[in-house]
Amino acid sequence: MRGALVIAALMLAACGAQRARSEHASDDTTTTSATPVVLPVSDWRAAYVDRRALRTMEGAASYYHDSLAGRSTASGEPYDPTEYTAANRTLPFGTVLRIVRIDTGRSVIVRVNDRGPFGRRRRLLDLSRAAAEELGMIERGVVRVRAEVLELGD
Repeated sequence: MRGALVIAALMLAACGAQRARSEHASDDTTTTSATPVVLPVSDWRAAYVDRRALRTMEGAASYYHDSLAGRSTASGEPYDPTEYTAANRTLPFGTVLRIVRIDTGRSVIVRVNDRGPFGRRRRLLDLSRAAAEELGMIERGVVRVRAEVLELGD
């Protein structure tokens, strides 16, 4: 009987310690680049976080200027700077990509809905403003990225 009480007391102490750690963690608002980004459950991108790449490509990425908001993309959708989308010259519309910024390791998941970039053939992608912000590339404009194909579109 005494052994059971000791075990019960140890279990309660462990639960209390775990609860204290989780309460402390919820108060911590600092983040580091090594901390994975947790997406809301309602975000379509959450389904792709743990997917393995079907293939990868490397090149430069830029982002759309805000003045293009509302204009039609090649897929027929209006460009929305708050959506996580990208333009590529050859990938099918609906293709889902993980874009990894090479110099920082920051990543974002996007869906191809437009053609481009045009002009400089060295660039691989044009990204929406939301995607560019998540990669931390707004001030720089053009960054080197690895694009991992997670799902091919139709």
